Amino acid sequence: PWCQTPSHPHFLAGPQIVLSVYGPDFFGHDVVRGYGAVHVPFVPGRHKRTIAMFVPESTSRLQQLTSWFTGRRPEFTDPKVVAQGEGREVTRVRSQGFVTISFNVM
Repeated sequence: PWCQTPSHPHFLAGPQIVLSVYGPDFFGHDVVRGYGAVHVPFVPGRHKRTIAMFVPESTSRLQQLTSWFTGRRPEFTDPKVVAQGEGREVTRVRSQGFVTISFNVM
């Protein structure tokens, strides 16, 4: 069976889909609404995955206030940060909902 947990014995590393979702804020600036990643299933058939989305947050109140006024919110510049998760444990993030994706594997 397919499992998405690296500690599970049936975990298979492979191709991933990395999502970066953007949308307008209160001032009409295009800002990041969430990041997420999921492994693509190898087994033929229809598969549905729910991806937990998250956004990076400023570390101080001053940075939060400045980013709100300027419309420049924290973003990841490299999609590998989202896909690998390496180094993300020192980054402050906030949960931002879920995205459901369907795969049809042949």
